Amino acid sequence: MNNHQGNQERTSLHGQWSSRLTFILAVTGSAIGLGNIWKFPYIAGENGGGAFVLIYLVCIFLIGFPIMVSELMLGRKGRRNPITSMKILGQEEHGNQNWKWVGLIGLTAGFIILSYYSVIAGWTLHYFKMSLLGELSNLDNESAQSIFNELTSSAATQLIYHTAFMAITIAIIAKGIKEGLERAVKLMMPGLLIILVILLFYSISQGDFMAGVNFLLKPDFSKVTSQSILAAMGQAFFTLSLGMGCIVMYGAYLPKNESIIGTTTTIIFCDTLIALLAGLVIFPIVFQFGLKPTDGPGLIFLTLPLAFSEISGGYVFSGLFFILLAFAAITSALSLLEPSVAWMIENKNYTRGKSALIIGVLIWLLGLLSIFSFNLLSGLSFWKGTLFDNLDYLSSNILLPMSGLLFTIFASWIMKRKHSLEELSDVSRRVYSLWRFSARYIAPVGVILVFLNAIGII
Repeated sequence: MNNHQGNQERTSLHGQWSSRLTFILAVTGSAIGLGNIWKFPYIAGENGGGAFVLIYLVCIFLIGFPIMVSELMLGRKGRRNPITSMKILGQEEHGNQNWKWVGLIGLTAGFIILSYYSVIAGWTLHYFKMSLLGELSNLDNESAQSIFNELTSSAATQLIYHTAFMAITIAIIAKGIKEGLERAVKLMMPGLLIILVILLFYSISQGDFMAGVNFLLKPDFSKVTSQSILAAMGQAFFTLSLGMGCIVMYGAYLPKNESIIGTTTTIIFCDTLIALLAGLVIFPIVFQFGLKPTDGPGLIFLTLPLAFSEISGGYVFSGLFFILLAFAAITSALSLLEPSVAWMIENKNYTRGKSALIIGVLIWLLGLLSIFSFNLLSGLSFWKGTLFDNLDYLSSNILLPMSGLLFTIFASWIMKRKHSLEELSDVSRRVYSLWRFSARYIAPVGVILVFLNAIGII
């Protein structure tokens, strides 16, 4: 049996994306999450605005691009969940099934990330409800802080919203690729873009738009340091959902005739555009009221509600902003849950509904540790801090770079050249060679530097 026939046999366990657009929406949805909407603009502003954006774009094409192409290629060639795909490909390409452990590292990272991501996403649902009920009106610094403290100190409130968010995610995944994932991203991604555009017009009319533009886009090379370059590398890696099995899984549903290089380019463009748009929504409003743009996560739950409450009818736009965040969170959560569910369907022969429920409940249970780390277990501190801090550090700073690096090494060093050429047959030899060189030499060095920086060695 030749490899092409092998590929043909590995196609239909869970179905395929019905169109290139749906796939782009799904992967862009996976890439655009809560961090993308507050973290990228904030890091860019802090590190020289437009100068940082330029460095970031270079990093994304030298690091993010080759890794995403590698992960999509492995997914489409293996046609299974990340663990089984890497096991099959390890055997075919290298005579060694141990590459399955790389898939397991990615799957574990996604599993852990979703457990605490769901808790934070629950906060956006809570703030959305408060916006609709007018409970975020007439705030001052003290009351904004008090609302946030009330939320984090209440295990019961967080539990309600964590449960609601996971229930939504499980329900969508349980319906499958066409009825669940595709329908969700077809609704949510255009919705997300429409809300962003509405908020952008609001920001232009109500905020200090030029101050926001200057902060985000005006190049200030004097602020660029070696740390800025490492921050750009890190953002290029983390913003695209790399290393967590999502892209490998979504690649498994990509039809053979779709261009991996072409779709990756489109996804990176959309991801960067939305991050910049989010910055142009957030910062003009922040500057209009003399608030600090460097509040990090606090920007969303403390600074912005304060700014929205200063403007007449601000509660409507505050509500829109928090539903935008919820949409972004759900599309990311779907991609984090899908690989584990696919693994269970393939290995335990359970139905999709049963698999989604079992994995979802396990992730929900792990999420309780993050909830309690803000209140009942806030006194428990070890290694990197609270339970929440440790889960975040382990998954983001250790597991993700490790699996992203190993996926890329497999695709560019272990996979036979003729097989990777088959997967990228729609592009010129020059483009293929550029991918292979970046994936072999540049991206791994970049990821290792990000990893060393994250663990405090450089």
